[in-house]
Amino acid sequence: MVDQRKERTTTALLHAAETLFRDRSADDVTVEEIAGAAGVAVGSIYNHFGSKAGLHAALVERALQVDRDFMDRAYGSSDSPIEQIHAAAEQYFAFYLAHPDHFRMLAFPGPPGRYAAGRELSERLARSVDEQNQRLVDAIRRGVATGDLRPVDPEQVATFLWAAWNGVISLAWRPDPLRRDEAQLRELLATATDVVAEGLRARRLD
Repeated sequence: MVDQRKERTTTALLHAAETLFRDRSADDVTVEEIAGAAGVAVGSIYNHFGSKAGLHAALVERALQVDRDFMDRAYGSSDSPIEQIHAAAEQYFAFYLAHPDHFRMLAFPGPPGRYAAGRELSERLARSVDEQNQRLVDAIRRGVATGDLRPVDPEQVATFLWAAWNGVISLAWRPDPLRRDEAQLRELLATATDVVAEGLRARRLD
């Protein structure tokens, strides 16, 4: 049977920490601030997560799982590498729209901080994001192997695509005329992905 009180406390702590970590590094946010924002005792952080680092790690793992759920839809949608590239862009944008704080945490993590736990978490996040992107690498590699895509370095292309998507989406946060709204971002992502995808197609000789 689920302990509803424990679940409520856990959810409140995760939400409070995510809000506070949005604009400040985990190093600069105290356990007292997190507990106060969650409306619970400081000891709850240690009881539920072991430490502030444990709470931060739980936040990252939750964001990764949500991202994974969205990207599963992209890579299960078609066997065509080109279609999977387009679907990956669409689902990544959908992930951002539904969970902007999760997106920011994965795409633009803050500095690892002064402590070993922070550096270890930063390294684990980088590895996990790389593992997520491996499915894009595999799709491109498969297309090259079948001759549907021209010979390219799948790792390089996948990294470029991921970085480009992050860059386009981040225009939503600009405080100047370069800022783009949701419709404009969607169009930009589709255009950028189409340019890359079409450039990847193998040239057929008639």
